[in-house]
Amino acid sequence: MADFLLEIGLEEVPARMIAGAEAELGRRVNDLLSRERLLGPGAKLTSYSTPRRLAVLVEDVLASQADTEEKLTGPSWKVAFKDGAPTAAAEAFAKKAGVPVAALEKVTTAKGEYVGATVKKTGRTAQELLASELPKEVLGIYWAKNMYWRAGKPERFVRPVRWVVALLDSAVVPLEIAGIAAGNASRGHRILHGDHSVVLPLAKSYVEVMRKAFVVADVAERRQSIRKALDKATRTVAGARWREDEALVETVVHLTEWPSVVLGDFEAEYLALPEEVLVTVMRDHQKYFAVEGADGKLAPHFLTVLNIQVDAEGEATIRHGNQKVLRARFKDARFFWEVDQKTPLAERVESLKSVTFQKELGSYHWKTEENLAVAERLARMLLSDYGVKFDSYRLKTAVKLAKTDLTTELVKEFTELQGVIGGLYARAQGLGETVACAIYDQYRPASTEDAIPSTVEGQVLGLADRIQTITAMFGIGNAPTGSKDPFALRRAANAIVKILAESKLQLTLAEVVEAGGAEGSNRDLVTAFLRERLHFYLKDVCGFAYDVVNAVLVAGANDVRDAISRADALTAVRGSEDFAAISAAFKRIKNILRQAEEKQFALGSPKDVTLSAEAQRLADSAAALAPEVASLRQVRSYGEALALIATLRPAVDAFFDKVMVLDPDETVRGAHLGLIDEVLRNFSGIADFSEMVTG
Repeated sequence: MADFLLEIGLEEVPARMIAGAEAELGRRVNDLLSRERLLGPGAKLTSYSTPRRLAVLVEDVLASQADTEEKLTGPSWKVAFKDGAPTAAAEAFAKKAGVPVAALEKVTTAKGEYVGATVKKTGRTAQELLASELPKEVLGIYWAKNMYWRAGKPERFVRPVRWVVALLDSAVVPLEIAGIAAGNASRGHRILHGDHSVVLPLAKSYVEVMRKAFVVADVAERRQSIRKALDKATRTVAGARWREDEALVETVVHLTEWPSVVLGDFEAEYLALPEEVLVTVMRDHQKYFAVEGADGKLAPHFLTVLNIQVDAEGEATIRHGNQKVLRARFKDARFFWEVDQKTPLAERVESLKSVTFQKELGSYHWKTEENLAVAERLARMLLSDYGVKFDSYRLKTAVKLAKTDLTTELVKEFTELQGVIGGLYARAQGLGETVACAIYDQYRPASTEDAIPSTVEGQVLGLADRIQTITAMFGIGNAPTGSKDPFALRRAANAIVKILAESKLQLTLAEVVEAGGAEGSNRDLVTAFLRERLHFYLKDVCGFAYDVVNAVLVAGANDVRDAISRADALTAVRGSEDFAAISAAFKRIKNILRQAEEKQFALGSPKDVTLSAEAQRLADSAAALAPEVASLRQVRSYGEALALIATLRPAVDAFFDKVMVLDPDETVRGAHLGLIDEVLRNFSGIADFSEMVTG
């Protein structure tokens, strides 16, 4: 057994790309070793990464594959041998198997006697397999953006490869990646170690040797180190705490190899600006952590994570430099805030004509007009069909002004604040909380983890904006394809589903599509797209099993909250023996009806003939249960309805045990088919049970 280490040294990789690449490299190495039968019984894989390296350490790797024997079967014995002498067929098979003709065996099977051969294969060494196969796996890693860096060479990677380490214990694996031959020398921290080579005597010594070269290769260790350093620096300010920001923590983890933290200050006068502006400047532009006081309000301090360790003098210099940069950014933000206030949002609507939404569609002024029309249709549905209470006038105002902050200087400088700035300006300009909140929340949820808008007006604005975008983009042929979604339409559709799932709006997907104005084939495409996103929401966000999701959506994929309720109920009962049996029976019913349709057998009525006792029992049981199940479905008591359906099991079991469904008599057969078709239709409204995986 041996330990295997692979390290790919690179120019600095963008932080957002590192975690995914580290995970993929780990999977690829594990799959390769597993596929080639090189993993020992105690095999363990650990992956590492920093901005300049991706690495994998695998413990318990076999020195070589085990030898194997394979039984090959060739032509029939009669063809291979005539009067005991081998024919050309026997010789060809022997050559293919790599054995002499004399080693061929007679193999007796149910189909007759054939020629066989036992082929012994000598296992290849780990060194040989890794050298030949691993470079392809490394260069196959997916990157959102990659590059060529060697003229005339085909390989592409996120950044140029600068060194490769490949060790089995202490032995170098003779592989080459992008023209770089593997060795046993890595590199340390670019500044603290002078970027000098670091010789690794053993694969398993990787973490400790790199730490001596000022590189913390383990991501979890760096993360813990950064959190502890943030805590320690913040404790120097009485009552303060750093504002938790998991995404920013992950960013700085992947920006550093030897992290440390410095606390800085800024003038308290800047706290007059909205917190959203200050935090965005610190977080998104400088990668600083905000600090808050015991009251939860922003304090005039910040924390910056360095990729270097410095003495007190160096720390003071770095602090001063960061404070100077932040002061300039805050000064700009304050200037933009004050300048923007001189032009009310209502006066900015006309300026949207000069801001392009999409070159084939038009400006944001056009987009606003379209959004208004969609929002009005949604509002009419909510008022007339569901009696939902909201302020129609303020909804219209919010929609009309929603995009106007795109013309402000503050959003031009800090684009990530669009919507937020509009909401803040609406509040500052006295437009009221309803309008301000709707504009502020218009881009929420930004992800499946984000909250939906807090008000009905904000929810309707969010729905209108997104469905209009999806409908318009589909209309000009810009639907997502494969992994490509340049206009983030999947994210927009995810948000629509999430708003419908988590709000009190009684809108269906069909109504949202109708409000969006899609027509003809475009309407069908948009509907299918939203239903596919509902499938994603149920499976990947809610965590329902794939067969539960399929069963629920086949029975109905229009009402999002109803689909969630049905999936909850189905999940609760799926483990019961009776329900598993019913699901299997419904799958059988569906298959029988499909066969009958293919053979053009007509469906009759159970009343056409005198049924057998078992068939009559099923008919009577189903007829008695159907109204009760329908009533429970009507009030969405799906758990009770499913429990009631499960009581059909004895009658269903007896029917299939005793009754020949496809009876030779046409009338009897039609009655049986009509009966099971009726059962299927009456009890598949909650879910299509035939989609459930049983057994």
